[in-house]
Amino acid sequence: MKQTLVIGSTVIDVLLSVPRLPRRGEDINITASSCRVGGCAYNVYRILRLFGSPALLCSPVGGGVYGRMVEEQLTAQGISPLVKLEAENGCCYCLVEEDGERSFLSLHGAEYLFSRTWMDGFDYSRTDSVFICGIEVEDPAGDEIVSFVYERPRLDLYFAPGPRINHIGKDRMARLLARRNSLGEGPILHLNETEALEFSGSNTVEGAADSLFRQTENRLVITVGARGCYYRDAQGGAFVPGLPARVLDTVGAGDAHCGTIIACLKQGMNLRAACERANAIGAAVVEVPGANLDRLPPA
Repeated sequence: MKQTLVIGSTVIDVLLSVPRLPRRGEDINITASSCRVGGCAYNVYRILRLFGSPALLCSPVGGGVYGRMVEEQLTAQGISPLVKLEAENGCCYCLVEEDGERSFLSLHGAEYLFSRTWMDGFDYSRTDSVFICGIEVEDPAGDEIVSFVYERPRLDLYFAPGPRINHIGKDRMARLLARRNSLGEGPILHLNETEALEFSGSNTVEGAADSLFRQTENRLVITVGARGCYYRDAQGGAFVPGLPARVLDTVGAGDAHCGTIIACLKQGMNLRAACERANAIGAAVVEVPGANLDRLPPA
């Protein structure tokens, strides 16, 4: 099995448990706090590693207190940073309410930078796919990411636009949806219900999936919270029910779901079977603090 390049951010997630989001000018007490390594790219990479799917984390590490924390934790896992930058690493403040819903306050730093020159001289003979996330694509360095995936048409593209999907420049987004690999296949999309509806302008998940499929001509998955997910491919679409879970927090659940889809497709599963496994992994992630599992639950 060939490896997946995972391009994007690695940050420190500062998890703050709150009874509810504060109103303007209000003081509230948090009930717990912790710091964990996270970021969309890292979370997807971590799941791929748990599945034994070869992957390379293409994530820069900056300086400052958060950069040092990221580097220490990556080193402890045997992961070498793709590149180290002098600019300070950012972080993500995750406000987790009592029902497990999360809201993010992100401080972007060196982790959101990318240069396609970093990949010069890389041996692509062992690589067949690349994952990118919309949060990085939205930032100024997003043009470098888009240019990189166009320069490597042999690679399958997995793209998770993320919650700020409508903040990505329209031209940049259009280029990504129009990008085709050497077999003429567009990106494989992974997004949630809110993102799909807002971007497509549709009132239904099915309608949103049809609209996106017409643009990419490739498979896609839309998560629908506790209800599971909806997939669409050339044969049509269907809902795959979710599994019951005791929700502690939802941080990283979407990333874990996406990483599972990639791992399972690369193992030869069909899309429905991949969605079933991804729903189980997503249910397991919401039952633990933060975004990452130490081991996979039984299949």
